[in-house]
Amino acid sequence: MIFLRHAQEPTYSFVILTFVLILVNTAIAWVSVKFMPAGTGGVTLVYIAVAFMILFTLWFGAYGAIAAYVGTLLAGVLTTESLLQHPEIAVIWAAAGPLQALIPLVAVRTFDVDLTLESRRDWTIILLFGILINNLIGAAWGAFTLSLLPGTTMNIAGAFSTWLVGNIIVTILIVPLALRFCTGRVRQSKLFVKQYWD
Repeated sequence: MIFLRHAQEPTYSFVILTFVLILVNTAIAWVSVKFMPAGTGGVTLVYIAVAFMILFTLWFGAYGAIAAYVGTLLAGVLTTESLLQHPEIAVIWAAAGPLQALIPLVAVRTFDVDLTLESRRDWTIILLFGILINNLIGAAWGAFTLSLLPGTTMNIAGAFSTWLVGNIIVTILIVPLALRFCTGRVRQSKLFVKQYWD
């Protein structure tokens, strides 16, 4: 049947999965921003959601990236008044979430990384693309787009460094361990995505 993604798993399973991932991403992001604010709207000291956005995208492909975008956007407008008042900026700012998740996904698929991180090479690629480069680009994007908010007095370098350091700490503590110890179980699921969509 043309509408099936997997021989036994109907497409609606991925719609439900995406919805659940959006709820989880939004909830974790909301908690991070509400309870660990950095003093600049749209930036938090410890953004725990970024680790789960990356994991969900590595395990569930583009469905995880969609959830990263929507979760970032919803949490942003729910917690940051300036983003709520300027949705035209919020929709651009929220792209930081999927950027931080898609960069490791593309690297993992391009370099054929084993997500259980059995080799030193796999660890190196995850550290480079799943912790350093992705967070560097996400922090630059996020800080820059927040500076576009009308009347902002934010220190763009301060927002960038807070975003970057917080995300690196969170991702280095969570992502490699979760990949190493949880990927085997997730891979057995019919919802595990081997490429981008299937």
